[in-house]
Amino acid sequence: MRTKQKSADSDCFPTPSTRRVDPDNPGAQIIREAAAAIRNGGVVAFPTRCLYGLGADAFNAGAVERVFTIKQRPETNPLLLLIGSQKDVHRLVRHVPAFAACLMDYFWPGKITLVFEAGEQVPQNLTAGTGKIGLRLPAHPVARALVQAAGGPITGTSANISGAPGCADVSRMNPAVAGQLDLILDAGPLKGGAGSTVVDVTGSAPLVLREGEVGQKDILSVLAQSQSFIDKFSS
Repeated sequence: MRTKQKSADSDCFPTPSTRRVDPDNPGAQIIREAAAAIRNGGVVAFPTRCLYGLGADAFNAGAVERVFTIKQRPETNPLLLLIGSQKDVHRLVRHVPAFAACLMDYFWPGKITLVFEAGEQVPQNLTAGTGKIGLRLPAHPVARALVQAAGGPITGTSANISGAPGCADVSRMNPAVAGQLDLILDAGPLKGGAGSTVVDVTGSAPLVLREGEVGQKDILSVLAQSQSFIDKFSS
């Protein structure tokens, strides 16, 4: 059972270790330090296209538990994962529908998170018992470098208390979150916004769960030009 969280008063939490990082060309040493922290069970804040995220080793149960605790996130709410390459999808899911492959080819890296049927090797604490897992190939250079250096998928949930607005500027990160992190990679202010669009691809057609950078019309437009999608629904 998780312990009750402290208040958001900054005096209650230690000053987190922060590293400034070039958002376009992150230094190898800083990325190695952050990746090592993740491999050792730590939780690291890092920039994505719109908001800062919390990265932990997806296959380290203790690290994933820390993410839930830091965010005060309900155990019924699954976590999305960031991957280093499109090939990683097939190692984490049961099946990749043709239309999902089309969306990956067009929108990745970034902009869209796809929810698949999770493979047997995906821990249940990530799926929250849903049997599904959200995956995204990140577009931000820092996020991409971090995932690749970590050597496996990492969590990509936003760096905030669950239900609160996301964080686009490290200086405004909730102390209740920042004070529990092993490291923060500060790439300066991000553009903010709704973040990635989340699309469930476990059915016979895509289902938009959350509209973000990509609208439903854009998704349907891309699929309308996909021959495999046309063939499926004209047969």
